[in-house]
Amino acid sequence: MRSTGLLGGSFNPGHRGHRHVSLHAVEKLGLDEIWWLVSPGNPLKARKGMAPFEARFASARGAARFGPIKVTGVERELGTRYTIDTLRALVRRYPRRRFLWLMGADNLAEFHRWREWREIARIVPIAVVTRPGYHGGALTAPAMGWLRRFVRPAAEARNWTRWRLPALVLLCVPPDRTSATAIRAANPRWHETAMKSFYSQAIRDGVTRKPLSGRRPFARTRTRSA
Repeated sequence: MRSTGLLGGSFNPGHRGHRHVSLHAVEKLGLDEIWWLVSPGNPLKARKGMAPFEARFASARGAARFGPIKVTGVERELGTRYTIDTLRALVRRYPRRRFLWLMGADNLAEFHRWREWREIARIVPIAVVTRPGYHGGALTAPAMGWLRRFVRPAAEARNWTRWRLPALVLLCVPPDRTSATAIRAANPRWHETAMKSFYSQAIRDGVTRKPLSGRRPFARTRTRSA
């Protein structure tokens, strides 16, 4: 059984902050690896300003290089948009893996808006990454009214595969101030470079190993996203 963390997101773009959180999670939780699930489309985020999947995948792949991280678009293959559906499918497809859901404290603040969020907690343990001094904000999140009784000590985080579900652990990680919003503001055309990178290489999905690049010519994609 391989212990696998799941970090879902838009990765618009992927950056060193995602990597920073992931590497600390690997250490604190004793994970074999982390899968970055690049979302085909987040139901809770506006489409305006969202780069094409290919650009976001390429940026995540660049940020994940040489780490125990696999970048995957498996949700696009599965046809799932909601985390609960993705988790059910992954648990069925990969029975020899133990999955853990990893998310930031900002996601916990709106976790109560996720489809079947209580069921998510019954399927996999959840690790919430906070910054020093920000545990209080995580503990006052609406979903914590139900989740609070299932919080486990951070000192026992490496024992997560033996926890009875639901189970949640709060991990305090040193801050990294990298921001996707700031990256987009500094370079609004970042996705064009990422698209070129995607189509100039023979890219395969990090999990399924299926080829991803070469599906559409770059020129057509650039015109549509402009």
